[in-house]
Amino acid sequence: MEILMAFVIGILFMCATYLILSKSLLRIIIGTGLLSHGAHLLLLTMGGLKKGAAPLLGEEAPSYTDPLPQALILTAIVISFGVTAFFLVLAYRAYKELGTDNMEKLRGTEGND
Repeated sequence: MEILMAFVIGILFMCATYLILSKSLLRIIIGTGLLSHGAHLLLLTMGGLKKGAAPLLGEEAPSYTDPLPQALILTAIVISFGVTAFFLVLAYRAYKELGTDNMEKLRGTEGND
């Protein structure tokens, strides 16, 4: 299962890198979202994909799952949601002020391709 998750994480990172390097501001925001999802899956996979009971003290289970990666991912999800919301508001405001979401026009340099 870890091998499959490694391929999924690699595909997410690959798509995120492609979207971040594009010229559209909305694609860059979607790319950062995909990058954060890939990082969440990476944290979960590094913690180990084990089957076991919930980590409750009163239970007598033969194996427990580690709650630390899940807590880290939950915190990272909340932070990435806030950052994505900030990016969307910033992109909306830039589009309202300048009338474009093209990164080259936002920089002030026109590409002469």
